[in-house]
Amino acid sequence: MQCRDEKLKKVLNLGFEISQIKDIDLLLEKILGEARAFTNCDAGSIYVREGDRLKFSYAQNDTMQRRLPPGRKLPYSTFSVPIDNTSIAGFVAANGAILNIADVYELGDSLPYSFNRSYDTRTGYRTRSVLTIPLKNFRGDVIGVLQLINAMDGSGNVIPFARSEEDVIIYFANNAANAVERAKMTREIILRMNKMAELRDPKETGPHVNRVAAYSVILYEAWARAKGVSQEEIDKNRDVLRMSAMLHDVGKVAISDMILKKPGRFTPDEYQVMKLHTLFGANLFADIYSDFDESAGIVALNHHERWDGKGYPGYIDSLTQEPLPGYEAEEGGARGKQGAEIPLFGRIVALADVYDALSSRRCYKDAWDENSVLTTIREEAGKQFDPELVEVFMECVDSFRQIEKLYPDEE
Repeated sequence: MQCRDEKLKKVLNLGFEISQIKDIDLLLEKILGEARAFTNCDAGSIYVREGDRLKFSYAQNDTMQRRLPPGRKLPYSTFSVPIDNTSIAGFVAANGAILNIADVYELGDSLPYSFNRSYDTRTGYRTRSVLTIPLKNFRGDVIGVLQLINAMDGSGNVIPFARSEEDVIIYFANNAANAVERAKMTREIILRMNKMAELRDPKETGPHVNRVAAYSVILYEAWARAKGVSQEEIDKNRDVLRMSAMLHDVGKVAISDMILKKPGRFTPDEYQVMKLHTLFGANLFADIYSDFDESAGIVALNHHERWDGKGYPGYIDSLTQEPLPGYEAEEGGARGKQGAEIPLFGRIVALADVYDALSSRRCYKDAWDENSVLTTIREEAGKQFDPELVEVFMECVDSFRQIEKLYPDEE
């Protein structure tokens, strides 16, 4: 009884923790990680409902993770399944009931659903016990599915999931579902803000800002772990960074179409106006009510600064557009920030933004091949980019390739 009470208390605390995470991608990662820790299972995945289908949105697998170099993210493919009785996840979503299966390889032919062995066949993994739980919001609607794989005993042997814990994990799943709905709403608000910018500047697409944000989080995590930053601090910072990076160019809504949509090169005067989008973006978050407001303002203002001090807008008052006292440049205007004067989040998003711009096709250019992109970034270490971050970046390229698959440009 005491053990069960302790688990209930833990689930209640987890409900509070996940309610604090605002970004949907990071929230899904947290939900899956905590559910796996609670049930002591080897792997798992989360599906999020999109219309009449379930999108495979996040996966974890300790066995497969141990085969990778330290710090490397586990790659996985995105796909969707129909909400019907043919798959295990689809059946749970369609019927709104939990499924606890001791060994998915021993499902009888009389059942409407079956287990897809393609992942096991491809990787050599062996899926046995599977606990699949519907994610229901406070209205009782199924908004996704949580699937936990291969419960483990104390010796690391695969065992069935305990039926006595089903009601507790269902309670956790329901709390998680409500947090997912809130996070999806936050993401939609951010994307709608970006769509305003996209109406003005076609380069500011939803896939672009999602990729830049995801690259930024990967860079920050790798940098922070190398610096010995605590996991608690990493979790807090990556949540606000993820959302802030999505809004790095939102200030373009205040730039004239005559400049934004100009097909050719900017004149010197037009370029000076274009630079103001950093100030306009920062001003949107001038009234700081949260860590997100502060972070979004920092990213908007600083993502065009350069490590060598030749970026913009430099030390300038975002309201008056005048150089701050003592920071006037000899050639006029404000002195650019350089080196560690540039806030970390600004340095990170600057690198992520350029990587995506070079790697993506635009109406005015083709996508660069990967070797050319990486060569350029290496050459700009210590000039445009923080050289320490470039070192971290080179270790994360495999993870970036995965992000590109998650957020492809629309045809």
